[in-house]
Amino acid sequence: MKELQETQLENVDIADFIKEQILFFLGCFFVLIIGFIGFWKYKPFKEYRVFFWAFVFTIAIFIFFKAKAYYALGLYPIVIAFGAVYTEVLLQKKWQKYLKPFAVLIPLLLFIPMYQLAFPNMSPMHIKNHPERYQKLGMLEWEDGEEHDLPQDFADMLGWEELAQKTDKALNTIGNTENTLMVCDNYGQAGAVNFYSKNKSVNVVSFNADYINWFPLEKKIETIIWVKEAQNKAETIELGKKIFKNTVVFDSIENKLAREYGTTIFILKNPKKDINALLKKWIAESKK
Repeated sequence: MKELQETQLENVDIADFIKEQILFFLGCFFVLIIGFIGFWKYKPFKEYRVFFWAFVFTIAIFIFFKAKAYYALGLYPIVIAFGAVYTEVLLQKKWQKYLKPFAVLIPLLLFIPMYQLAFPNMSPMHIKNHPERYQKLGMLEWEDGEEHDLPQDFADMLGWEELAQKTDKALNTIGNTENTLMVCDNYGQAGAVNFYSKNKSVNVVSFNADYINWFPLEKKIETIIWVKEAQNKAETIELGKKIFKNTVVFDSIENKLAREYGTTIFILKNPKKDINALLKKWIAESKK
């Protein structure tokens, strides 16, 4: 959380965090409330109150550290489960049983406005040209505190297929990929290429997240296809010239609405140094 605060969370607003907790499960929010009440009103739930306090404790930590709203998503399924059970108990009595259809209708009716806004069912250009309702809900403000053309989650996903297609083309120029390594700047890029790529001869890794444990260092690396974020382009060219005889700027993400716009694909060939040894050193430093 400390590292995230320094790199991603400095612009997180507590009021937005709380608001989004309600919006995430708007359709079954009443079930959540009933679940919380059930921990104290329904006798069979008494021995499970630890789940209530675990929820409160974890939410308090997230609020204190200004966490992103979606960090809390994993807390809710257990409360929804308890709420569903207690809702069923409550709707067995007398006149309350006539409320059962409403328990089904409420999520369905609330889904309609959610579908219009919270789901990426409009094209990127449509959202860009009709931003008003997205702005009202604060959906265009990213973690950098600035407003952009698209919601951040949507912009994150754009460019993934384009990146995979272009890395496939880069691999095709190499021929034999036995001694080729493909490295991405972050886990999003690595996951996207591994998922969308048609060429499965090279598994993509990264120094980011747990991909750092997957480097295939048992074989000698002679060529690296390196996917670098736009701001790291000049640094990569300089590094490539020091370590490789050939540094090629192959292609880049051209979708201007993508968060990955400008992300560049490099082909580094004919190493001047022992690449495997260098990679082991960089992995150790990154883990440290």
